[in-house]
Amino acid sequence: MPDQGLLLVVSGPSGCGKGTVCARLLEMMPGIKLSVSATTRMPRAGETEGVSYYYKTIEQFDTMIQRDELLEHAHVYGNYYGTPRKAVEEIIINGRDVLLEIEMQGAGMVRQKYPSGIFIFILPPSIAELEKRLLGRGSETAESFRRRMGNVIHELGRMDEYDYAVVNDNVDKAAGAICGIIAAEKARVHRMQNLKTKLIKEAENI
Repeated sequence: MPDQGLLLVVSGPSGCGKGTVCARLLEMMPGIKLSVSATTRMPRAGETEGVSYYYKTIEQFDTMIQRDELLEHAHVYGNYYGTPRKAVEEIIINGRDVLLEIEMQGAGMVRQKYPSGIFIFILPPSIAELEKRLLGRGSETAESFRRRMGNVIHELGRMDEYDYAVVNDNVDKAAGAICGIIAAEKARVHRMQNLKTKLIKEAENI
């Protein structure tokens, strides 16, 4: 059996650029499998069913919750988001790393179920830059913008729930920092036990 893969959870305040950082990370490390979330929100321009999200009605999402088919789920800005459980577990068991790009409510639920996961918090370099990124989306109403900015202090206060913090002042630099985190985690002694056992057996057969 292969060593189990890592469960990587990346989240941060709205507008911190976590989606862009995760996309660059997947380019740098194509062996990582991106978990596709389910959501009740409407698709944005350029998003694709089954690639960006699995788009569900509220009724369909409720059924998934009742059947315990979600690793986590959260209600964020009027919509539901969740991670299908079975697909993530199968990937990890088969030795591949899985990346979850999710909101902080969901990340907290994942930590309860998978405390061995690697939790990474993406920070903006400044509040001014955060505002610029949110407004640059072109999808925020004045009301939704005020609501998101009003949550920033609370969101930043939850950074201590994570294992690592990465500042997204440059996408390549931020993604590279996560690559370094993954390399360090894979080098932890408890993750090298299979190799140790293999080497001992080889030495015994000399």
